[in-house]
Amino acid sequence: MVRGCHPSHEKFIGSGGKMKKMKTISRTGWFIALFLVITSFAHAEMKDLLLHFQPSITVEEEYSDNIYLTSKNRKSDFITTIYPGLRFSTLPRSEKTGQFQPASTSTDTKYGIDLDYKLGLVYYGKEKDNNFVSHRGTLNAWYTLDRRLTFRVMDYLIRSEEGREREYSATALENQYLLSTQRGQRTIYLRNVFEPSMEYQFGKENSVSLNYRNNIYENDSRLYQDSQEDFINPRLSYWFNIRNGVSLEYGLTFGNFDRSPDFIGHMGRGRYTHRFNQKTSLFGDYTYLKRDFDSPSIDYDVHRPTLGIEHAFNPTLSGRAQFGYFWQNPEKGSTTGGFSYDISLTEKAQKTTYTLSFQGGYTEDYFTAENLGFNKYHRAVGTITHRLLERMDVGLSGSLERAKLGDGRTDQIWGVTGNASYELLKWLTLSLDVSHRENHSNMNVFDYSEYRGMFRITATY
Repeated sequence: MVRGCHPSHEKFIGSGGKMKKMKTISRTGWFIALFLVITSFAHAEMKDLLLHFQPSITVEEEYSDNIYLTSKNRKSDFITTIYPGLRFSTLPRSEKTGQFQPASTSTDTKYGIDLDYKLGLVYYGKEKDNNFVSHRGTLNAWYTLDRRLTFRVMDYLIRSEEGREREYSATALENQYLLSTQRGQRTIYLRNVFEPSMEYQFGKENSVSLNYRNNIYENDSRLYQDSQEDFINPRLSYWFNIRNGVSLEYGLTFGNFDRSPDFIGHMGRGRYTHRFNQKTSLFGDYTYLKRDFDSPSIDYDVHRPTLGIEHAFNPTLSGRAQFGYFWQNPEKGSTTGGFSYDISLTEKAQKTTYTLSFQGGYTEDYFTAENLGFNKYHRAVGTITHRLLERMDVGLSGSLERAKLGDGRTDQIWGVTGNASYELLKWLTLSLDVSHRENHSNMNVFDYSEYRGMFRITATY
């Protein structure tokens, strides 16, 4: 069997030294954040500094009719969470709402920092053994030299026990989830993604960059294994003229797992883009992946050529379509392949924003609860938000996914969520979320359905 279809071949290795290293790296981003905040203090008056802090408190009441995501012996519960939070940001505040406003680009100023952290005190009504403390944090800090060389540090931190983990990639949609799912218990996991980078701009659209990602996943249950990803990613973007450009990148991955075989991964991608005009671009793309596992897992490589087009229909509506074919060559066994596609449509109007996305082909699920590895999938995700009143927003999102896993398992997952938020006062917001999610698998043990409702009150200074 190809490693990545399912980690059935496992090895036990001593993890004390590696876990100590992982925890040390996981704190690095937050130490940097603290250093940057203190540095900012040294060059500003206290009155100005206070304007950059934004404390908040959120009280959340949640109900789930299947907290363990099981097909049988379902258990429901009410979950109360108190979130004290603190945000420090150099971004400008809105004169109307007092909230920090996103800059058009984070390098508009020479340096800046946006740090947001929430502590969660979680209490279960019935299953009191599940009570725990959660953490949520994000960091984006940058420093630019001579308008060309930019250093950046980003960090994402979460400590949670949600059965399905949200996709943590910066390019993921808001309601997109990882394939891996925890069932039968509420298991606490911690993820920290630390991403320093540097970029040199040597032309209006020409740049070279070096990016690094340290992705740590730790789980309290022995049913799931801890893991660490170290990813090094140089990139080059160069335009020969206003119409023709290329982008090249390479990725080197070191994947370490507690009980499954480790791997070294290589990724190469090249893209040529031709602009017909300011609204329409055509591009050709080729991606190559190689996964070299320790024994007894099986190595494999993947090839994926694609063609795509991007078009701006008007200033608020844009779309992209990319089609191709992929094939996976395992070191042992037969080659598998299929069509690959990525279609998206985005509308950003004054009162309404929506995104539609259709994706398919292959995906890799590593550094997660189940480590499902290489899988074929099809996915549709849609989100719409609308400013119904001056102080009220409503939204609707849905997703449909079919994943064919390497162990013969096929999951069909769908979900829908409706939400509304109302700004009762300038500093006080009420919100309501209602959702339903189901998974239908050819292996009945993986089936589940869940109804969930959530009411939230947030006070922000």
